[in-house]
Amino acid sequence: MTPVSNIAVPSARGTDLYRAVWRWHFYAGLIVLPFLVSLAVTGALYLFRDEIEAIVHADLKKVAVAETRVPVSNLVAVALADHPGQAVKYTDPATPETSAEITVQTQGGERLAVYVDPYTGRVLGSLPDRGTIMWTIRRLHSLKEFGPVARGIIEIAGGWAILLVATGIYLWWPRGRGGVLSVRGQPRQRIFWRDLHAVTGLLAGGVIAFLAITGMPWSNIWGGQVNQWVNGSNFGYPSGVRVNVPVSNEHLNHTSPTSWSLEQAKVPQSVGSGEGIDVDRAIAIVEGLGLHRGYAMALPTKPDGVYSASVYPDDVAQQRVVHIDQYSGKPLIDMRYADYGPLGRALEWGINVHLGQQFGRVNQFGLLGFCVLIVLMSVSAGVMWWKRRPEGGLGVPPLPAERSRIYGIAAILGVGGIVFPLTGASFLAVLALDRLIGWRRPAQTS
Repeated sequence: MTPVSNIAVPSARGTDLYRAVWRWHFYAGLIVLPFLVSLAVTGALYLFRDEIEAIVHADLKKVAVAETRVPVSNLVAVALADHPGQAVKYTDPATPETSAEITVQTQGGERLAVYVDPYTGRVLGSLPDRGTIMWTIRRLHSLKEFGPVARGIIEIAGGWAILLVATGIYLWWPRGRGGVLSVRGQPRQRIFWRDLHAVTGLLAGGVIAFLAITGMPWSNIWGGQVNQWVNGSNFGYPSGVRVNVPVSNEHLNHTSPTSWSLEQAKVPQSVGSGEGIDVDRAIAIVEGLGLHRGYAMALPTKPDGVYSASVYPDDVAQQRVVHIDQYSGKPLIDMRYADYGPLGRALEWGINVHLGQQFGRVNQFGLLGFCVLIVLMSVSAGVMWWKRRPEGGLGVPPLPAERSRIYGIAAILGVGGIVFPLTGASFLAVLALDRLIGWRRPAQTS
């Protein structure tokens, strides 16, 4: 038993601050933990997208290696023979054992991904464009599957996740008690779940904050505003790279999806008329420029269209997008990671780590471990809450005696609300709701 003299006795002011932080931590958990579980599960799956798709879609994606490849124009021709329409994109095999992919806009208006053996020219089959299992997982992870309102929730959840980490660290701080780095008790006891929650939260906290921040570029409002701010700036993406170029009405993401930043880039126009270069010549130009294998090339579909090749490999330094004039074969834009400013490079690096790409298997399995910790942290929080909640009540932590503490914490949170507007609006809504339903009762004094 710990001697009484070694136990830290909190002052009334310290108790008030603890209760205020605990109350906000509770609200943050109530809002964000269900999303964290969903994001952790779908994110863990998406980390191994290539490996999973190679198994699930092995009949479409795996081929036997041979000595020579069929010209890309022939691959396009056989894909169109099976699925009449217009070819809009060619995806280069990332490995020797991978099939080529031809995206076709069919005569019926459907977009299909047609998989072709690059060595024999045999059509292996097709799927709706972005119809693989991993595209579904990706859409579920970002809530894009549920529309723009749901995607806005991701931004709110990201801000609350950062709050959850900050308040959790404060609550975890030892203050003379045990169990801060170990799990005590048995699963039937609440202390077991409290310690499990604290330890897993401590281990995963920094990664949760990192993933929340690096996931924000995909959000509707914050991500859109950041994109506008960093474009045309030497600190982000220099003028002439993504803005202030002669453009059509297309964006790269509409034709050849790639990284978050590259998919915002507008596509320049070809200048000329008559018969242009064919796809084989465009491929030769692109590969002569040294693009990493696995690039995607959008094919011109209009008189002013261009060949747009882009690649988003594991090594962020090899990100690249090249636009080629369809008549002259001249590169109109050759954009590399090195062309970005400090902020642009930081954004891209963070996103690459977020996707589990930058450091290979270490990145993948490291994030997988943290995803498991996030699920354990969330489940233990739910069990702990269930064991402490009063019958018929929500179990909101007690108000501090000095209720201005709630406002003090809220004011600090308001700084984050300025940076993340949707999160800030939700802070105000929760504060108002807390005042409405909780402050009618006298504050607890013990």
